[in-house]
Amino acid sequence: MKLPIIKHLTQFITENDEDFVVETIETLEALTEVSSLKDQELEVIGELLSNMYGAIEVNKMIAKGIPPKEALNSFMQRVLGAIDK
Repeated sequence: MKLPIIKHLTQFITENDEDFVVETIETLEALTEVSSLKDQELEVIGELLSNMYGAIEVNKMIAKGIPPKEALNSFMQRVLGAIDK
């Protein structure tokens, strides 16, 4: 996950609609079922998916009234905490 990408996607959701990102997630998940994809291609799709899911989570926190910067930092701390376990 990359914070600048999540931040950018969160801004996109704010300016447009979360449904665009949700539909993109569904499309990318469908693509992962293509048997001819190489491992590197699957890794790229996986990275994109994780950033999009992250942006949706951050957007939910912002909708609850958490300031955007605090929501981003809180999310990344939660992710890093899960990785350390």
